[in-house]
Amino acid sequence: MRMMNEFEAQVLSDLSVLKTQITGLVGDGNGGRIAELERRMDRHEQNWQRAKGFLAAVSVVFAVIEVAVQAWFRR
Repeated sequence: MRMMNEFEAQVLSDLSVLKTQITGLVGDGNGGRIAELERRMDRHEQNWQRAKGFLAAVSVVFAVIEVAVQAWFRR
């Protein structure tokens, strides 16, 4: 069996470090940074949709109040 030269040993070492970094980024089945970012984006999107719904409901209430006030002053 032949011995590894210095270049091959360095390549294997670098690949080991890369594998560790990729595992931290993607995760090992339990989630990683990317999975956490996806969860945060989902929460952000859900909060944004709730805010848009709330603002739509408030605008309807203000429109009804404006119509009522205009009807009141036209009498």
